[in-house]
Amino acid sequence: MRCAAAWLIMAMLTLGAPAPSFAYLKFGVRVGSTLMNVKWNRPVAYFINDQPGNGVGATELREAVSRAFSTWQEVPTANVQSQFLGFTQAQAGDVDGRTTFGFLDRPELDRVLGVTSIMLDATSGEIIEADVFFNNRFTWSTAAAGEPGRVDLQSVALHEIGHLYGLGHSGIGETEIAGAGRRVLGSGAVMFPIALTAGATADRTLEPDDRAGISDLYPRGAFDESASSISGRVTKNGAGVFGAHLAAFNLETGAIIGGFTLNAQGDYVIGALPPGPYLVRAEPLDDADPDSFFPNIVDVDYGVTYSPKVVIAPAGGNAANVNIQVRPK
Repeated sequence: MRCAAAWLIMAMLTLGAPAPSFAYLKFGVRVGSTLMNVKWNRPVAYFINDQPGNGVGATELREAVSRAFSTWQEVPTANVQSQFLGFTQAQAGDVDGRTTFGFLDRPELDRVLGVTSIMLDATSGEIIEADVFFNNRFTWSTAAAGEPGRVDLQSVALHEIGHLYGLGHSGIGETEIAGAGRRVLGSGAVMFPIALTAGATADRTLEPDDRAGISDLYPRGAFDESASSISGRVTKNGAGVFGAHLAAFNLETGAIIGGFTLNAQGDYVIGALPPGPYLVRAEPLDDADPDSFFPNIVDVDYGVTYSPKVVIAPAGGNAANVNIQVRPK
């Protein structure tokens, strides 16, 4: 194990009330003045802890994780690979140089379904080890059509493997306040930080935003040379807006791919876009707790605002200066 390694990420998928995670479509680590992508430079080789979970066994966990890995690997514009190495008595979270999936009893995390932790080489951003645990506070299911009152294991595994590969949370989703938390009305990405209700299986399928993220990190062939991007600024009263959520709507396909403003100037880039016509929307992060995306305070005092014109994203190029001025509520 390399001495330059450090824990970077503890990313969580929650039920109704999201917990903090880092902020980007892609995780990053700063090396000097350069921001490096956090990613694997080799296929993911993983183990499954041999202890059963609440409602499912270790073999069922292995099968659900395998199906989830296959879903990411089937994205035609991405190049990701995985290999199951066997069962182990080691627990997810042990610092042992192994990538392990398993169940843990964490009743104090009463809304947290799963957690991914990553160890990386802080000099390069290369992932060395990642572990995923599923919380036995909940009852799990691997039934093909789901089971009422039980959380779908494959759906949560798909989300956590997205984190394992280096993806952060997506802002594409709609929620409403329900009791002490939030209820998901519509999820436009598997990487949205709040899970669908128990029994739902819709999050076994990747959405355009998920596919764009994994393709941006692990492009297959010349994808990164042929894909398009849109960039610009979000401002309010002449100043940049930090933490605004951007959504690019493809007017031909209906696909939605998102991004964020990541500095005080309000700059954003939405990458890995198929070429075509887009309408761009800027909106506050108010469908999940903002600290599910950013560890610091973001501005949410403005209304949803669209780009003044349709944007044509060119193949292999960037549609620049797509600037949006938002107004306080």
